[in-house]
Parts: sequence; C-alpha cells; structure tokens
Amino acid sequence: MKLSTRIALGAALLVPLLVAAAAALLLPLVNADLHRRQDAQLNDRAAALLPSARALLTADTKGRPKAEQNQQRKVLDAALDAGVRVAAADGTVLLSAGSQPADPQLLPVEGTVTVRQGGASWRVLTVKVNSGATAGTLWVLAPAGAPAEELRAVRRRVLLVALLAAPLSGLIAFVLAERATLPLRRLGRRAAVLDPRTGHAVFAHTRTGTAEVDELSGAIALLLSRYDEQAARTAHALDTARSFSSAASHELRTPLMSLRTNLDVLSAHPDLPEAERAEILAELQQDHVRTVDLLSALSTLARGDLVEVSAFGPVDLAELVDAAVAEAGRRHPQTVFRTELPPEARVFGWDAGLRILLDNLLGNAAVHGRSGDAPAEVDVRLRIEGAAARLTVDDRGPGIPPADRAAVFRRFHRRPDSPGSGLGLTLVAQQAALHRGSATATTRPDSPDSPGCRFDVRLPLLRDHAPTPELPAPRAWLGAPEQPAG
Repeated sequence: MKLSTRIALGAALLVPLLVAAAAALLLPLVNADLHRRQDAQLNDRAAALLPSARALLTADTKGRPKAEQNQQRKVLDAALDAGVRVAAADGTVLLSAGSQPADPQLLPVEGTVTVRQGGASWRVLTVKVNSGATAGTLWVLAPAGAPAEELRAVRRRVLLVALLAAPLSGLIAFVLAERATLPLRRLGRRAAVLDPRTGHAVFAHTRTGTAEVDELSGAIALLLSRYDEQAARTAHALDTARSFSSAASHELRTPLMSLRTNLDVLSAHPDLPEAERAEILAELQQDHVRTVDLLSALSTLARGDLVEVSAFGPVDLAELVDAAVAEAGRRHPQTVFRTELPPEARVFGWDAGLRILLDNLLGNAAVHGRSGDAPAEVDVRLRIEGAAARLTVDDRGPGIPPADRAAVFRRFHRRPDSPGSGLGLTLVAQQAALHRGSATATTRPDSPDSPGCRFDVRLPLLRDHAPTPELPAPRAWLGAPEQPAG
C-alpha cells in the first residue's frame, strides 16, 4: 500500500474520531448552557409575574373576589407560554394554568428543579412571595424538552460533519501526501536503477527542500561511498592474497625442491657416512629456516599492504628506537650498537610497522655490516631536522655500489651470500612510504678504512593541533617487484 494511501486512510479515520471526541466534550457544555438559558428565562418570567402574584395573594387575603379575578387575568397575561401556579400559605391554589404536572406534590419547595411525570418533564422555578401579612408560593414552569430537542439537533449536526469530514479529509490528505512524497518516490526511482558497479559518484545528492528526503538521500550516498570503500578494500585484499600466493609459490619452489632432494637422498641411502649425513641435515635446517623466514616476511609485507589508518596514532620514535636497539643487541650479541637519541620524537605512526622497519634495518646492519672477521659495529642516530625525524643506521661493511642502492629495496633482491629472504629492506621501504616518509641507502660519510653503508630514513613529525594525517594511496608492495624506496 502506498504511503499516501496510508496517510489518506489514517486521516479519514482520525478526523471523524477527533470530531466525535470534540463533540463528547462539547455536548455537555452545550446542555449546561441550554439549561442556564432556560433558567434565565424562567427568572425573567418570574420577575414579570411576581407583582401580579403578590397582588393576587393580597386580594385573596382581604376577600376581594373581583380584585382577585382581575389579578388572575394579569398573571395569565404575563405568563405567556409558561406554566404558572400560585398557592396561598395554607396551600389553597389561587391560580393554575399552562403545562404542569398533574400531581402538585411533585413541585419543589424552593429553587429550580427538573420535574418528570408520565414521560413529560418540566423545568420548575419556585419563588416564595412574602409581603407583610401576605404569604404564598409562585411556581413558573417551562417544558424541559426544548433544550433536549436543541441538543439532539446539535448531535445530528455533529454526526453530519463527521460523515462529511471522513471522505473529505481523506481526499485532502491523499492530495497533500502525494505532493509530500513526490521527492521520496523520485529518490526511490533513482535508487532502483542504481548500478553498484558505477560507485556513489553517479548518485549525486541534490537537495529537495524536504528534510527527511534530504537526510535519506544523504544516508544513501554515504552508504554507497562506504560500500565503494569496502569494495576497494576487499579487492585490494584479494589482490594481496593472490600476490602472496604467487610470490610464495614462486619463492618456495627452490627451498622445497632442495628439501625434497635431501630427504630423498636420506631415504634412498640409509647407510650414508656420518659426515655426509650431517652435511645434508645442515642443508635441511638451512632450507627450513629460509622457508620460515620467507613466509614470515611475506606475511609481514601483506600486513603492510592491508593496514588501515585506524591502526596509526602518536608514537615516540626515540623510545621505539631505544627498545629496538636493545632487542637487536640480544639477537646479535656479537654486534656493537651505539645510539644517539633525542629526548623525544613524536610521529604519527603504526607502532608495529615502525618496529618492523627498525628490526629489519638493525638486523640488516648486524648481518652485512661486518668488515672481515671483526664484529659488526652499528651507529644508530635519531635527530630532529625541521619538521622531520631523521634516522640513520651506519655500519662498517663493504657498502652498496651506487648502481644497486635503489635495487636493494626491491622485492627478493639479495646478494648471493645473503642468508635472508630478500624482503627485509623491502619492508623498510614499505613502512617508510606508509608513514609518508622515505628510505635511502648511501655510503657512510666518515669511513676512511672501509666504504661502509648508511641507511637514511626520514619521517614527518607529528604537529600539535594538526588534523589527523591520511595514509598515502595504496601500493601493492607484495605484488609489484619494482617499488621505489620513497
């Protein structure tokens, strides 16, 4: 059923009910007003009759029949259409005329009372007449049915109004509801032909002047924008999952084949010499470690591709660097780490992502920063430079040739003798980009005896009272082998 039809039916039912409710409140008031008007008329009539009634009682007391007859005529002339009754103090009826009860015992002693007898009713006003030695009672009567007739006429008119109001109010409500719901129907037609694949841009929100329709249109537009955002996230997640599967299957093929070959050798030659068996077991362990490290790195890279801005917040980078250096010292006890940190360096960052960046930078320096047989020495410095925090990690290793400095951040790029997965520096570049910063590889500036290497990471500082920064556009680090460092 259409909304306008519902409104019309509701109005057609409600308006007669309101009329009936108003009549229920109004009719008792009308009835009271009619009785007050009749009582006022009886009082006026009694005031006109009282002089003649008093003269009639006086003539009766003095025994003047002619004067009494004359006063009776005057009373009857003044009574007009009202019933009248005059009785002396001893109960003798001096005059009785007009409509009144047959039983005089029903007449009240005083006041204004409604009297009923034989299906008829009268409104009776009792007036005590006292004038010197003269005393008696005057009753003025009027049929009580007149107000009742007027009240019934009012009821009939109210019923007629209610009967006419039902269809008329329904028709008017239908016309007004049709006009009021026109923007809503237009909105429904626009929504019905909407293709979700086109996105929320085609559902332009135009104001109609109707607050509810504008609110609903805005809610639909917001819903579509959220749908587009969620669809984009889902598509990005699916792409990341496909990239993860593709990369894992490609990179795991070699270690898995090596594992299979070594296991076949052990199975086919149970009597291998101990030295050869030990060598094969060592290769199995290395392949296992490489496989686990590769899967862990791929998983971490996928987390970076899928992270949302809700995971970011204010982070003290100096405190995070200090904790990361302490952890790297425990993992690489032969490496010497030296730090230089400011009291505080607040950035808008993902705590877990920054730890990934720091752990891979420090781990890379500990593994590749050795010069000969000497233990690696790593200098970690964090400084505030303008609106950015600059982190440098220097080692005393062989360094990186200028031609390879951009390539080290690419996916699966590693030196032939590297034990890693080739994703550590890719994770560094990914996290630097996610934090709207940069990561570069250069030569350590103060290295007279060896080239050394410096990794330079710059991240913007968190400014006070600044709006929450947004993440950069998504970049599929897991799926694209060629990614710039920042």
